[in-house]
Amino acid sequence: MDELAEREFREYVALRQGALYRIAYLLTGHHQDAEDLLQVALTKLALHWPRVHRSGSPDGYVRKILYRQHISIWRGNRNRREHVMGLLPEMTAVEDQSGETVLKLALSRVLGELTRRQRAVVVLRYYEDLPEAEVAALMGTSVGTVRSQVHRTLTRLRVLCPELRYIEEPV
Repeated sequence: MDELAEREFREYVALRQGALYRIAYLLTGHHQDAEDLLQVALTKLALHWPRVHRSGSPDGYVRKILYRQHISIWRGNRNRREHVMGLLPEMTAVEDQSGETVLKLALSRVLGELTRRQRAVVVLRYYEDLPEAEVAALMGTSVGTVRSQVHRTLTRLRVLCPELRYIEEPV
């Protein structure tokens, strides 16, 4: 990588690292695992930075790496024990008068109770707002499997956290 490309890469990482870390944390539910996942993704991005930067969509490329790497990990470690999930990054204060922060805190608590696959479906469909077909492609499953996983996960979330009972499934 030449000097200009390296500077652009460093600027991109400095600008987007927080948002990308939050995605990794939502997927893994654990700070150290999120850091490892993000490090792998940024390393892979660095290897292809000039081409990805020219394409104009480095965020999409990194997110795809994050999801595929996470899916690869849970496929390979199905017997691995889950870590208990704490609060989401930058969501520790309950200052919001509208109740939105309370809802976010409740959601962060119950996300730790989901399986890796269920957490991935929720992050992809709701946090990233991806269509079912794209989620299916990223997860290596069919659209029908994604639909059933979303339905089962939302049902489980509603049971675990009554505050979430009004969340509707995407159309």
